[in-house]
Amino acid sequence: MRARRTVAALFLTASLALAGCSGGADDQSMADDKAAPKPAAEGAAGSGYAAGKDSGAGRAGQPLPLPRPVTHIIRTTVLEVEVKDAPKALAAARSAAENAGGHVANESTERIDDTHVTSRVVLRVPQEKYDEVLAELAGAGKLLSRKADAKDVTDQVVDVESRIATQRASVNRVRALMDRAAKLSDVVTLEGQLSSRQAELESLLAQQAALKDRTALATITLSLSEPEKEEHRQDDDPGFLDALGGGWDALVATGRWIAVAFGAVAPFAAVLAALYALWRWVLRPRLPRRPAAEATATAPAHTPCPGPGSGPDQD
Repeated sequence: MRARRTVAALFLTASLALAGCSGGADDQSMADDKAAPKPAAEGAAGSGYAAGKDSGAGRAGQPLPLPRPVTHIIRTTVLEVEVKDAPKALAAARSAAENAGGHVANESTERIDDTHVTSRVVLRVPQEKYDEVLAELAGAGKLLSRKADAKDVTDQVVDVESRIATQRASVNRVRALMDRAAKLSDVVTLEGQLSSRQAELESLLAQQAALKDRTALATITLSLSEPEKEEHRQDDDPGFLDALGGGWDALVATGRWIAVAFGAVAPFAAVLAALYALWRWVLRPRLPRRPAAEATATAPAHTPCPGPGSGPDQD
């Protein structure tokens, strides 16, 4: 009996010891799991990889979708809007561009015939605010015309960036060669190469900056005009005063034309009068006078009529 009790006590002690060791190990592993950081793929909630793994979309052999390439677009728009008050609408357009993070590039205002005002302003606004600002400007009054243009220059931007990277590498190579050059002639040659390549690099950087500015900010050219004011028209039927005014205007116009005609003829009349006076009082008195014409024909003798009883046969 004692032997059985001793064996049972030893077995119970060993079981308790093994259970304590197992519980300590489990506690230690749970503590380690809490302290250790989770992997990025498992810790990112809602990540495409984890979701695909759980749903079976990210199976072996199927590549993950590639990110969409960034597009670079130059947007330009020309608007013509008729408004009641052009200066007020111009101030509103300027505020809309500035509130969107843009600026005014050019502005001009002109008053035509003292009847209405026209304004023209060029606005530069960010691409993400382009549609919002355009809708606000088009709704400022009566839209007369709208012309929009969008030009994709993504290939040009990528080409310029690639050429810049290549040119920078070329400049760095030339500088490295200059550091190792020992002869003066080599240094002079490398300096010339470095200058030309740096100039080309600066030109490419300028092109990149211009493309960045044109793609980051859209250009909106806004023309504002006021409606022409209607003049008070008088009655179409002419009255006595209208007829009198018209007659006076006709008389004045006739006198003006007569004066113009007289002014045109006066020089010729003066020259002709001077020539006539010269001939009448200077040249004519000096001419020889002709004798008076004598009468060549004489009157015939009066022959008395023969009386009765006279005649050639009378004795």
